[in-house]
Amino acid sequence: MSNRPVRVRFAPSPTGPLHIGGVRTALYNYLLARKLGGTMILRIEDTDQNRFVPGAEDYIRQSLDWVGIKLDESPWVGGPHAPYRQSERKPMYRQYADQLIRDGYAYYAFDTPEELDAMRERLQAAKVPNPQYNSITRAQMRNSLTLPEDEVKALLDSGAPYVIRLKVPRKEEIRFQDMIRGWVVVHSSAVDDKVLMKSDGMPTYHLANIVDDHLMEISHVIRGE
Repeated sequence: MSNRPVRVRFAPSPTGPLHIGGVRTALYNYLLARKLGGTMILRIEDTDQNRFVPGAEDYIRQSLDWVGIKLDESPWVGGPHAPYRQSERKPMYRQYADQLIRDGYAYYAFDTPEELDAMRERLQAAKVPNPQYNSITRAQMRNSLTLPEDEVKALLDSGAPYVIRLKVPRKEEIRFQDMIRGWVVVHSSAVDDKVLMKSDGMPTYHLANIVDDHLMEISHVIRGE
């Protein structure tokens, strides 16, 4: 354990009833926080508006109350890092997406749904398993890595729809040390260029989760497995 204050979070999505596996994860976080004198945070991750279920958030709150988990920070009790619903934090994410683009870690992608479908069909016809938008296929797509700079600017200025994608390197080993598993290694060739910002300006989980953990000073990420 580091000397940082222990700050853990449970971050469910309001897409239906709280699963028992989610309750187990919440308990792991809660017990560690209480054992080490830390802070238990609940964040509602509701960036996927298409799957939002009315009443699901209240169900989450009631379920955690029934189990006996007392939250230190949440949408319902507040806290120093409010708001605790991602949909209410939307303006915070854009600056980080823009920074990733400036630093060369992300890019604009202007591909239409039809172009994405055609790309997948080409890969399937070529017997490519698990077709992805990645470091290889992006070279044939319409994005700010393949289009001339003036054309990219014109598309942005015209309000053409786009998403922002993570620029995953082609041949790199990604390593991190997990407190339970030890060293975990993932090769970048197994990772696609995830969408970070959708065409409606809403961040995906891949961006919002990391930004919020950083801003909320989360010290440990605990998953039930």
